[in-house]
Amino acid sequence: MKNEKASVIRPDALPHSASRPVVTPLSPSVVYASDTPDMLDQQYEGGLQGYTYSREGHPNADVVAKRLDRMENAPFPGVMTGSGMGAVSAVLLGLTRSGDHVIGGNQLYGRSLRMTSEDLPRLGIATTLVDAGDIDAVRAALRPTTRMILVEVVSNPTLRLADIAGLVDLARESGVLLVVDNTFTTPMAFKALDAGADVVIHSVTKLLAGHSDVMLGYVAARDKALNDRLRVFAVTMGLSASPFDCWLAERGLLTLELRFERAQRTAALLADHLAGLPGVKRVLYPGRADHPDTLRAKALLKGRNCNMVSFELDGARHAANAFTRAAEGLSFAPTLGDVGTTLSHPASSSHRALSPEQRAALGISEGFFRVSVGLEDPDNLCAIFTEAVSAAVAP
Repeated sequence: MKNEKASVIRPDALPHSASRPVVTPLSPSVVYASDTPDMLDQQYEGGLQGYTYSREGHPNADVVAKRLDRMENAPFPGVMTGSGMGAVSAVLLGLTRSGDHVIGGNQLYGRSLRMTSEDLPRLGIATTLVDAGDIDAVRAALRPTTRMILVEVVSNPTLRLADIAGLVDLARESGVLLVVDNTFTTPMAFKALDAGADVVIHSVTKLLAGHSDVMLGYVAARDKALNDRLRVFAVTMGLSASPFDCWLAERGLLTLELRFERAQRTAALLADHLAGLPGVKRVLYPGRADHPDTLRAKALLKGRNCNMVSFELDGARHAANAFTRAAEGLSFAPTLGDVGTTLSHPASSSHRALSPEQRAALGISEGFFRVSVGLEDPDNLCAIFTEAVSAAVAP
């Protein structure tokens, strides 16, 4: 008699194996089958661990989140999102409502600035942007309706440091949430929740994944109710993370510590090298003694500075164009955290939506560059920058 099961398109589970894979399997399935409606009820109600629909969670997202949870000492499972801005959106839109007020650092990532200054007000959420390193300015911006303060540990792209200790005290005193974007520093240099932040955000796309082939975000809260709200909002709004991107990100995280240590050492060498080149007006690196926040950097980062270096050339757009053309082998691309060194020109990318006057107020000129230092040989990298700077300032 013919076996009826043989005619079913998807009759069986994976083949049984007494051994297990060393590498996490990729699980691209959108849906997961349960045996009975009762079993499905138990999964949704928390009595059974299981997956239902990948927008609500999948194995690869959980594997990556668990690694990041351990790195950030998150007390509850964090939420993976489809991008770093997905994580920012989950926080700003999932934890606020019309009538609330949000304080943001005035040197946030360009899209975060746009969301706080344009999108939130459109939805009835007032915003004020201030210097995150000036506690008096943040205190002065507080209102009875203030719901949260959003800052980056190290700002993008001017590498200024937020006064995290002062912000923690102010947030607790005022009863508002402190949200910290820890993308630049990563948990290798700074653990935001341990420092007293209520919520931590990461663009996993950057140094955490590290290969410019992943688009992911992560967010976790110290309070379970807040964490649950973030998860529900992310699921409802479709901010879900791709299984494949999560699978790639796990691979990247396995080498994070090695990549971080190598890149930050090279960044320190490059910063010192740039400071000695004719035609370079200024260099910004948290590990340098001439950084405007050097004491704060020592207290917060304890010598584990990030892999980012910013500097300003003499000259305007023509110098910037000459520099990128001459920087042979380096990618001029609006990203960071790759294994290869990348160059970013904020005036033409992340901060292009700002007026020249607004950029000038932040210290961003046409000659300003942000460098994400990769894993190249330090001597070779310095030689490339020497040639490129020379070309930029040549008459």
